[in-house]
Amino acid sequence: MARRLLLGCSAVGNTLVERTREERGELVAITDDTGWASTLRDRNVATVEADPTDASAYPDRAAVVLVASDDPERNVAAAEAARERYPDAMIVAHVGTSPTAAQQSALEAVADRVVDPVEAMATRVCEATGADGDELPARLLSTLRELSGPLLVVAHDNPDPDAIASAIGLARVAEVVGVPADPCYGGEIAHQENRALVNLLDLSLSTFDGIDPDDYDGVALVDHSRAGINDSLPEGHSVDIVVDHHPPRGPVAGSFVDIRPDVGATSTLIEEYLSRLGVEPDRELATALLYGIRIDTKDFTRSTSIPDFEAAASLSPLVDESTLERVESPSVSQETLRVLANAIEGRDVRGSTVASCVGEITDRDTLAQASERLLDLDGIAVTFVYGYTNGVIYGSARSRGADLDVGELLREALDPVGSAGGHATMAGAQVPLGILEEVSEAESMAEVVETFVSGRFFEALDDAPTQPTGEPPEFPTE
Repeated sequence: MARRLLLGCSAVGNTLVERTREERGELVAITDDTGWASTLRDRNVATVEADPTDASAYPDRAAVVLVASDDPERNVAAAEAARERYPDAMIVAHVGTSPTAAQQSALEAVADRVVDPVEAMATRVCEATGADGDELPARLLSTLRELSGPLLVVAHDNPDPDAIASAIGLARVAEVVGVPADPCYGGEIAHQENRALVNLLDLSLSTFDGIDPDDYDGVALVDHSRAGINDSLPEGHSVDIVVDHHPPRGPVAGSFVDIRPDVGATSTLIEEYLSRLGVEPDRELATALLYGIRIDTKDFTRSTSIPDFEAAASLSPLVDESTLERVESPSVSQETLRVLANAIEGRDVRGSTVASCVGEITDRDTLAQASERLLDLDGIAVTFVYGYTNGVIYGSARSRGADLDVGELLREALDPVGSAGGHATMAGAQVPLGILEEVSEAESMAEVVETFVSGRFFEALDDAPTQPTGEPPEFPTE
């Protein structure tokens, strides 16, 4: 078992003991400060009263060495002695109180990591206040403080893990300044993994049914940027806060707008707010945020940025790994397999686009899963899978590596006869069957639906809208 060695002690050293006491590996402390030695022993830390710069007092082996007295000169001496004694050890050294430039350079030369609490605190304050040039957290808090009542946080309809986690995370940010917030969504949470995420983590999220936006003093949108487009708000409803990572298709209004298309997930932005405000998410929120990042970046293989990796690294120690494993491995229903088989069997491939009518369905979510899986077909960049149930045609589209915008494509094809929308790479539609239900004896319902939907879809595909590429507004717009 790896041994951890603490050389010298101070308030910083005491904190390191607290933070590492649950880590694997025996911890041994060496200090000639009688007071700290007594404190460490009271906390069941094996402590040797000796000079921490004297290597003869060191144990035979150490995998990690923490150098943590307040005296910069002694910290340099202890770090150098530890490096000579344990060439392969990880050495983390506290700079001490008011180190000289030479002492700090000496520590940096021998230690793997140098910790300067004063500098770390200054950096944290600058990040939180915007003094480092990034005013986003400060402006977000300012916008929240201006609200005289509760905030409604709206995820897009039929939310995915990124939207779910972001809505709950932004509500947590609002709580920091004492603003009550209700995260909500329209449609349904149908995908097995998404249901497992909400149920296993017991996430508090309300459906939009019964909610009156006028009961709230502010409205925030997460993982989308326009009210009434792919959410249950009235189109054009006033919005105060927008946090999204999808490129906007037009002007975005709000007192606070943070849209970063170069980032892989909105959950990454929420984690950044929490981190810069010094708020550690609880285990449930951390797990949801990490899962949101992993899903939207397809486990860091799609549209991934450095901030996504940084956010994931920050969240990883906080997550509930056993629950995350259960969320990622839900059982697959027979209906899902049936619909996927029908989608593959009945596919209509035109260039790099495939559309497939799967007939009557009993679970709408199977369409999204089939559409996602069809993207794995060789040479396919756009997929559209659709079926019908209870008098309504439902469809789900996906794209990967394509220039077109599937949200606008479905809107162009099916919005005039139903409702459709979504993002550039993920979209959905629903159309009432209406008179299509009056089929002749020579036709089947599936054939009628396929003829109607595929005709409109491929006609719109001929003049398909491209993905938005314009940069979002640098500053919020009213």
